[in-house]
Amino acid sequence: MAAAALTREGGEDAFRRLFRFYRQRDASDLRGVVDFSVPGGQVFRSQLSISSVSDQDACRAGLQPVSQWKAYGLNGYPGFIFIPNPFLPGCQRHWVKQCLKLYPQKPNVCNLDLHMAPEKTIDLWGQSKEQLKRKGSSKREPRSLLEKLRWVTLGYHYNWDTKKYSANHHTPFPSDLAFLSEQVAAACGFRGFQAQAGILNYYHFDSSLGIHVDESELDHSRPLLSFSFGQSSIFLLGGLKREEAPTAMFMHSGDIMVMSGFSRLLHHAVPRVLPNPEGTALPSCLDQALSSDLPVGSVIEHSSDEDWQVCAKYLQSSRINMTIRQVLAEGQKFPEESGTNGKGQAPSEDSHHQENSRAKRHKPNTDS
Repeated sequence: MAAAALTREGGEDAFRRLFRFYRQRDASDLRGVVDFSVPGGQVFRSQLSISSVSDQDACRAGLQPVSQWKAYGLNGYPGFIFIPNPFLPGCQRHWVKQCLKLYPQKPNVCNLDLHMAPEKTIDLWGQSKEQLKRKGSSKREPRSLLEKLRWVTLGYHYNWDTKKYSANHHTPFPSDLAFLSEQVAAACGFRGFQAQAGILNYYHFDSSLGIHVDESELDHSRPLLSFSFGQSSIFLLGGLKREEAPTAMFMHSGDIMVMSGFSRLLHHAVPRVLPNPEGTALPSCLDQALSSDLPVGSVIEHSSDEDWQVCAKYLQSSRINMTIRQVLAEGQKFPEESGTNGKGQAPSEDSHHQENSRAKRHKPNTDS
């Protein structure tokens, strides 16, 4: 059955029907999925604020000059901006390495903290890299700790129980990721954006992200930024209610999405992760080496060949997504709360990464 026909069926809401359709492993009818590499139909070109980001600052963040970016919107979704891979050659590798090697380190929080002793999660990279480098194609091989990673929180740590942030559960936000986020936000017309919270989601080919709205931030006037690396996915962007049928679109490595204004509080989900469309182990944009001539003040670091070998092995069957948010408006404070310590426990079944294993169903209630 075609995706369009599903939106007219009765029973469950339109968003859930399309989520289930694209979630199926044999859902080969992807004709209705928007592909921003060949835009058409409801896609239109969006204007960026080229003067808001200097070419030097863009380069320091690992980005092309904003004048060279392509940006698109979707009819019916004001405030939604899609930017196909604006990264300079080799610079995606930095963010992949950070997500696998640095950002999961303490004091940041990850899903493994919920059911493992603290000393067991101190160095996920060190405990996983040799196993990943040797990994073959057999599904029977035990998974490394990095392959069991489902989410990491940065800055203000999201509480999966209360679905809130709090002042007493906060650690320093990574300065390199803050700088990247500030440049992208400024280019989209949001100068002064402050990267205060981040949720990193780690997907495999059997993962999905449930239907949700990102509404826990106290300031909704600031955008939600989403960065994707590795394998591709289908992203569903719906309406204010789940009865509204969503629009499906591809997200490929390096793509950036910005949800602002009306689109900031829309339902969205990721029903499926797909092999990259080039049919290769990794998309070609990840095969490109980083220039040896980085600008002064660049936040991008060179990855060793050994480190990239581990990252590349991981990405052959995985996708990493970073979502960055500003939680508080300038001068705003959290409301006083009593009886909470701000630390979340295990996310609920309905909002976490889905897996084939019934024993481990982690499905973070965030992002794209």
